Amino acid sequence: MLLIRCPWCGERPEIEFRHAGEAHLARPAAATDAEWAAYLYERANPRGWARERWRHAHGCGRFFNARRHTLTDCIAATYAPGEEPPP
Repeated sequence: MLLIRCPWCGERPEIEFRHAGEAHLARPAAATDAEWAAYLYERANPRGWARERWRHAHGCGRFFNARRHTLTDCIAATYAPGEEPPP
């Protein structure tokens, strides 16, 4: 069983968590319709290491960020929103 470290609750089973998309997106301030559509629907979906947003749905309910390898599902680090992402 894969364990994921919640910054507030510690290590918990993966079934308690939900993926919430790409992390560190910058919302455009004054966007055209095309820029707004790109912000809402287009994601990088990289192969390899990615920074993602996760939610501890069956625990504290809080969102956090994770650095995860998209091919192996290895999670290298988790960190609270607003914290500096690990290298």
